[in-house]
Amino acid sequence: MSFPKYPAYKDSGVEWIGEIPVGWGIKPIKRVAQLHTEKSNNRIFPVALENIQSKTGKFIFSDTKFEGEGVSFQKGYILFGKLRPYLAKVWLADKAGEAIGDFHVISPISCNGDFLRWILISDEVISQIDGSTFGAKMPRASWDFISQFSVPLPPLPEQQAIASFLDRECGKIDALIAEQERLIALLAEKRQAVISHAVTKGLNPNAPMKESGIPWIGMVPEGWQVVRLKMDMDFLTSGSRGWAEYYSDNGALFLRIGNLTRNGMEIDLSDIQRVAVPENTEGERTRVQSGDVLFSITAYLGSVAVVPVGFQEAYVSQHVALARLNKKILFPEWVGFITLSDVGKNYLSSKGYGGTKIQLSLDDIANIIIPTPPRAEQKEIISYLTSKMRRFDYIARTASEAVTLLKERRAALISAAVTGKIDVRAHSKVLAA
Repeated sequence: MSFPKYPAYKDSGVEWIGEIPVGWGIKPIKRVAQLHTEKSNNRIFPVALENIQSKTGKFIFSDTKFEGEGVSFQKGYILFGKLRPYLAKVWLADKAGEAIGDFHVISPISCNGDFLRWILISDEVISQIDGSTFGAKMPRASWDFISQFSVPLPPLPEQQAIASFLDRECGKIDALIAEQERLIALLAEKRQAVISHAVTKGLNPNAPMKESGIPWIGMVPEGWQVVRLKMDMDFLTSGSRGWAEYYSDNGALFLRIGNLTRNGMEIDLSDIQRVAVPENTEGERTRVQSGDVLFSITAYLGSVAVVPVGFQEAYVSQHVALARLNKKILFPEWVGFITLSDVGKNYLSSKGYGGTKIQLSLDDIANIIIPTPPRAEQKEIISYLTSKMRRFDYIARTASEAVTLLKERRAALISAAVTGKIDVRAHSKVLAA
């Protein structure tokens, strides 16, 4: 849908706003809203940053029990998340309550609150406020800056009309985004189910079955065996400590947990470190070869990758285990799919130890339990799953791209409407009425 422009414009005098429609004004926020800091121990309706969805201002219910004082607010007040303002957590209260934690609590005094909320959540305003923050690790936006920040203001009836328009149109966009996100979630569930079924039951629904002897695996096809990874393994290691001093811009790849994808077996090179491998060290021990299976052992247990043929020189970090198979029983890709399945994930999560940082030992990796068909059947199932995963990836990628475009559309619509770059009055139910 395209929208007309206003009949005439004038210079706003504010660089980020540019021109505004004739009849609009520019005012600092302190002229149209005021800050509230009244403390309260009441627990009528406590609201924390976790309750506000970024970018949309939607309320998210949670079971968290909040401690400490809050700042009282009334229906129609605006809660602006001052911690990490780039998150754009801005909520127009639909009931009275208490703001817990890092909020500026603002009440509109001479403007439409819904319109002011849309201004404060727009990308341009968030970007300006974020640029003013103080504190490196926990950046916060000050009221001194926000209060003096100038915003465009049309006449009050028009503010209400623009807010009504954005409520409706952004609601439609949000519904489309939610639909695509549900599709992505369902694809992830379907993907997991397809892998888990194929690597424990095979592809023939009429195959005679037998007990596997492992409770969480259950029945497997006759002709399958259940082995541990170490029964077909030539070599198992994890990366060396102390590589940080060898980081280099032009060295070999240094594979970390973040390079092992969560739902596939590919190596993700989008965020890669490199190392200049020192001479006379044990570096060669942790150099990968094609067909090596890489496992995460300190976080995101169940993340795995299989090194492809022709992969460039690379080494693993201390948080990654490298298993090299002799391939007499198992294909590396079969081990990868087992690791991605419910069987693999349940096994690895049950073996994790440690307090704040769950870890696996190399012995845990060596003893991964693997339902194993004959190699010809492994190859057939690997081919089937590889084809299925490509299809799932394509659909998920298409849905993800749609979400990105919808979010861009939403942001552009908000910006254009609140700065008067488009005239939505004819599309507003408020003025139309």
